[in-house]
Amino acid sequence: MSIEKTTRHTAYLHRAKTALCVLLSLYGVSECAWGQATAPAATDPATLLALARTERAAGQRVDALAHCQDVLARWPDNQDARQLNVQLLAELGASARAEELVSALPDPSARMRVRADYDAHEVRWARGEPADAHHPYQEADKAAADIARLANDPSAPADIRLRARLDMLTVLDQADRAGEVLALYESMKKEGVQLPSYAEQAVADAMMQKHRPSEAIALYEDSIRRDPGPYDPSETDPRIGLASAYLAAGRTRDALKTIDADAASEPRWLHLRNVRGNTQNQRKVDADINAATVHQDEGLLEDAYKRLAALCAEAPGNADIRRDLAMAELARGWPRRALDTLKIADTVDERDANAALDQAEAHRTLYDYAATQADLAQAQQEAGRSGRVQDAQAAWDRETGWQFDLTHDNGRGNSPDFGDRDQETQATLASPLIGDHWRVLTLAQYATAALPEGNVARERAGLGLQGYFHGIEFYLQALPSADRFVHRTAVETGFNWSISDHWSWSTDWSSAGNDVPLRAQYYGITGNTFSTAVQWRASELTSARLAVYRDRFSDGNLRQGWLANVIQRLHTGANFTWDGGVEIGGSHNSETDRPYFNPSEDRSYALTSTLQNVLSQYDERSWTERLDLSVGQYAERHYATGLMVSARYGQVFQPKAGLRFGWGLGWHYQPYDGRHESRLVLDLTMHWGE
Repeated sequence: MSIEKTTRHTAYLHRAKTALCVLLSLYGVSECAWGQATAPAATDPATLLALARTERAAGQRVDALAHCQDVLARWPDNQDARQLNVQLLAELGASARAEELVSALPDPSARMRVRADYDAHEVRWARGEPADAHHPYQEADKAAADIARLANDPSAPADIRLRARLDMLTVLDQADRAGEVLALYESMKKEGVQLPSYAEQAVADAMMQKHRPSEAIALYEDSIRRDPGPYDPSETDPRIGLASAYLAAGRTRDALKTIDADAASEPRWLHLRNVRGNTQNQRKVDADINAATVHQDEGLLEDAYKRLAALCAEAPGNADIRRDLAMAELARGWPRRALDTLKIADTVDERDANAALDQAEAHRTLYDYAATQADLAQAQQEAGRSGRVQDAQAAWDRETGWQFDLTHDNGRGNSPDFGDRDQETQATLASPLIGDHWRVLTLAQYATAALPEGNVARERAGLGLQGYFHGIEFYLQALPSADRFVHRTAVETGFNWSISDHWSWSTDWSSAGNDVPLRAQYYGITGNTFSTAVQWRASELTSARLAVYRDRFSDGNLRQGWLANVIQRLHTGANFTWDGGVEIGGSHNSETDRPYFNPSEDRSYALTSTLQNVLSQYDERSWTERLDLSVGQYAERHYATGLMVSARYGQVFQPKAGLRFGWGLGWHYQPYDGRHESRLVLDLTMHWGE
């Protein structure tokens, strides 16, 4: 899950909290005014105004307002007091009242400044939770229109117009108008305008929406250097945005260090002036949520889940935390649990565009494509400008569009079934999704082997149909033979059924399966192949699988076998995993005197290890590696037990979303009829689509 959703959503302050702050400020004014009434009265307005200006400069605006209103109560025509009163009201958030009083000011520039104060307050107000969750841009768009009038007013002083343009950067970003933010930023950059820290943060966020994390990092870092905090509760913490930018740029350690330090530095409780007791620190909540999200995106799924589960237990009524918990459950392979958690969140808070995107991801995992489309349509209608919505829609368009896969294996060795040289290529082209359930497939397969007896080939091409329903994927395809060795059409079908979040069942059947060795193909032998497997998966950490197969060859031989494995996560690091496991299996053939490798009975066991690591990542571009190692023993009836070793190293490069290239080099070593033989394989893959 992208950190953008959590950063932009949880950083908002609810309107009720903002209104409460304003009421407390006004209450403080009354209290201070009463206190001033009991203090010795000043004999002239100049003394009181000087005191008010001193308090304003020190940030004590409530006390300053009390002195200013004391002057107006005794000298109502004092113009300096009237102007200062309007300015203080605007700074304290009472901009609407300030705007009502500004018309009485004789100085046009003062009226302009109050207008700018009011516009700035609209920007802050737009940061709050939208009045209508289904129309999240109303307040920000109104503020942008008001600020644009001031920024383009030729009669306004230059400093007021500049301030309006800076405010415009913030409000346009709030309205998810990232393109306009960057256009205005480029214009101001050419003019040599030095952005204040809050404007740098707005531009950095817009750059993140446009997938420019390196430039965003520079702005976030400069903003934090110039204003290290503490930050006003109405502002978004730039350290969260910086961690997000580090994450997108592939700077894993910096992302974790930044967000963890932010979460650790925030106190859990705050003591507010004029408020009894302690109140929860919303910044701490935001930092904790985003820390969990960063850990999740770095592959630390168990840690992220535990963090969010603890937060949800502390605040069961917080819909945002519960939705983030659902995304952690989905990442761990529990889509049904995630949907249940999202439904609970919907009963707590109204379902908005971000919630619709979360639900779309869970529905997509379960192949509920009609529901996915409906969720995305809601998100697009309500917040189509959002970078997260646009990215999700682009990913969906790729997934529902054309898909192309190409695999190629090239082997060298002295294996009895593959000969000295062999190669196998398969190309699959899948149509766009039809009616939310179907795809039409075009397939081509070509395999050859250089056997001592001569060369052999298996050539097939045909059509297929792929279907998707809730939790199940299935296929049916027909591949007529085009080679001269076996003239049988391979009719194939199978399914993969996710029975629950922990259990799955898959089955495949073919009338002329590729599991039949190429050496058998050389002698005109083919066969029906059948395999079925059941898997239990607790999470990404632990899984177990049992597969059985039954192949009936056209020469009368019946091969039956089984293979079981247990896999356990041994270590999880940032973008790094190490799994270990045990694999055992065996097979039996009814006939032994056949021209292909066909032991009457065999068994094997091995210890397995898999390491996966992210070599490089920048936004949608990634480069990963994987190392698989298996060491064990192979026992064939009538022959001595021997060492069995398999190793493979491979990499996958994704230059952009929807396009991947892979390569791998594998080596297999085991005894065949008592003699050790080996095979070296180079495999290449390509995927285009999603």
